[in-house]
Amino acid sequence: MVTLKAGSRPPWVGLGAAVWVQIAAGNAYNFPLYSHSLKSVLGFNQHQLTMLGVANDIGENVGLLPGLASNKFPPWLVLFIGSLACFFGYGVLWLAVSRTVESLPYWLLWIALCVATNSSAWLGTAVLVTNMRNFPLSRGTVAGILKGYGGLSAAVFTEIYNMLLHNSSSKLLLVLAVGVPAVCLVMMYFVRPCTPASGEDSAAPSHFLFTQAASVVLGFFLLTTTILDHMIPLSASISYASLFIMIILLMAPLAIPVKMTICRKRTSESGILDQSVGSSDSVVRAGGDADKSEPLLDPSSSTTDLGSFRDNDDVSEVALLLAEGEGAVRRKKRRPKRGEDFKFTEAVVKADFWLLFLVYFAGVGSGVTVLNNLAQIGIAQGVHDTTILLSLFSFCNFVGRLGGGVVSEHFVRYQMVNPVLFRVACRKTIPRTIWMTCTQVIMIITYLLFASSIDGTLYAATALLGICYGVQFSIMIPTVSELFGLEHFGLISNFLALGNPLAAFLFSGLLAGYIYDNEAAKQQGFNLLTSNVVSCLGPNCFRITFFVLAGVCCVGSILSIILNIRIRPVYQMLYAGGSFRLPQTSNK
Repeated sequence: MVTLKAGSRPPWVGLGAAVWVQIAAGNAYNFPLYSHSLKSVLGFNQHQLTMLGVANDIGENVGLLPGLASNKFPPWLVLFIGSLACFFGYGVLWLAVSRTVESLPYWLLWIALCVATNSSAWLGTAVLVTNMRNFPLSRGTVAGILKGYGGLSAAVFTEIYNMLLHNSSSKLLLVLAVGVPAVCLVMMYFVRPCTPASGEDSAAPSHFLFTQAASVVLGFFLLTTTILDHMIPLSASISYASLFIMIILLMAPLAIPVKMTICRKRTSESGILDQSVGSSDSVVRAGGDADKSEPLLDPSSSTTDLGSFRDNDDVSEVALLLAEGEGAVRRKKRRPKRGEDFKFTEAVVKADFWLLFLVYFAGVGSGVTVLNNLAQIGIAQGVHDTTILLSLFSFCNFVGRLGGGVVSEHFVRYQMVNPVLFRVACRKTIPRTIWMTCTQVIMIITYLLFASSIDGTLYAATALLGICYGVQFSIMIPTVSELFGLEHFGLISNFLALGNPLAAFLFSGLLAGYIYDNEAAKQQGFNLLTSNVVSCLGPNCFRITFFVLAGVCCVGSILSIILNIRIRPVYQMLYAGGSFRLPQTSNK
């Protein structure tokens, strides 16, 4: 059992520190910044480059080991392992790009990139699992904030790349190899499991709102400075001042625990939820009182819809208890119901699990294909400075992640006035995954917009895709915790994240790279097909790829509608009173 840090301030200290770690965990989004150097300096063709992009996605999303480790080891150890992976992986890439070591084999670089970006899985899992458990009643908001800062990480690194490193890929790789581990080593002390509040904290909404506002200001600042630096080269003094302001904005969430220290208040009536770190349901019996757990639903809140959630039990609980008392029936361990804590082996046999996997596969997997090839997509359509494209995608990715968490959190608690009886309010709980459906429909339109290559639409399509791509992340994370609990949340969510590299391999490595190289060969002569550096220009370079991605999102939209219908009773149960309530632990 991990020792919990008590008090109302430590969780906010951990959230402020997690912001920095989440920025560091976004190191995998930097692939478009140095991918062109890998292609030109090392002489790779587009197919080889896209396969490195697949390595980037495999490393970032294969988080089964971090998921297991987050349940067995303290967060600082998980962060330390991630720091080591970052140091060694990016260190090898720096040796190759800087030509410090000549002629490193392609397979070694592929493995090094896997190891380097796997640091993202370790770092992200450590802070996400810890903070989701520290704030179990605000899962959507916390997931949106952390994933939002993760989406901003590409813009943060782009700012450093442009203003401090002067567009040097080798220097960027050195920063990733040394700077990212240094940040994590400093912050690992503050990211720790804490005792969460048992009820709604009146100050929490304002604290979350402040953190969200600070992240929005940071996002606008990064986008503005990147565009200005592209249009009007900034002086060294202005560049350094911009970096200083960026650091101050990144430190803004730490103002909350500072304020709580200066302005101490009496402990709120909500009290503290004595809870084991490994479970969202298991209540630690403090002081010998084992009967303080709140019932999941008031008797008045039960509805017909919840009957399906109860799996239509034919035998009443009272009759079952009488039979047990008479010895006629032996009590058997029952499987957990949706909303309770699942083991991984129990979750993986559920239809909802695989529906969520396929929906995530379609949304994020198609989006990452564009992200991996964003530099080449821009060049093919006549945009040679692709840092603005990456910064725009990063900012909109952040907006989607933050907005997805905020909007979904609001609508799962949504209360609507009955149009007939104006004084009667009815609960209209909307499953979070409905927003995955909406964004994937928009993604279909976006991919068709990319394929059309109409002048002036590249930036608009990139912005739309960034928002939709970000929403997929911020919805999937809290949905997993609500359907399958927090006890094995790290392992289950990281398994679902495998849809990302799988889609990257299929759509980016096998499809996009192959079509790109063939089209380049047609343009420049088939004798150049085996050339080391082949460039493709024009809309045909990726048009077929975009059509395939649109079809994938069409299938994903249909599957997400099915998922919404299936899990709506779960959300009606969890949010029946207008606020999240932890299910009682089943006797297993």
